Amino acid sequence: MHANEESHTDHQSVEQRLISFFKDGAKIVGLPASVGEIFGLLFASPKPLTMADLVSRLNISKGSASQGLKMLRTLGAVRDVEYGNDRKGYFEADIELKKLVGGFIREQVRPHISSGTRKLGELEQELDTITDSELRAFYENRIKIIKRWSGKAKLVLPLLQKFFGE
Repeated sequence: MHANEESHTDHQSVEQRLISFFKDGAKIVGLPASVGEIFGLLFASPKPLTMADLVSRLNISKGSASQGLKMLRTLGAVRDVEYGNDRKGYFEADIELKKLVGGFIREQVRPHISSGTRKLGELEQELDTITDSELRAFYENRIKIIKRWSGKAKLVLPLLQKFFGE
């Protein structure tokens, strides 16, 4: 094996580990695995990539690549860049942590908390239909716990966003 081949193999191994790392991270936070793979490949790439590069190197559909890029742009994790004299669209990872965290909080967490508050209100109204007082008290307590968690999340989110400088 030549030194150049060895370097290429090492590069592929590191690239695959980075892709796997971000794929797992995406799944943990409830995003599609393909979103993590796309970000991982862009993060691992020393040069910008086209959508065709993403499709062929990750073995994903063009639709999946398109949706993943759209989500990553919305989160502030990917940006469009010009590269060479080529008119194709190129993409690279935006590696500023404050943008990633801020985008995730803005696009994923805040809407979930808002819809959760609405759903809790609907759930409380539904408790009126429970005639078993012991069961009703149990559910009221559970709702109270969720409201407490939600209140704490609403306090912490602005601090996180400020800390990461959104």
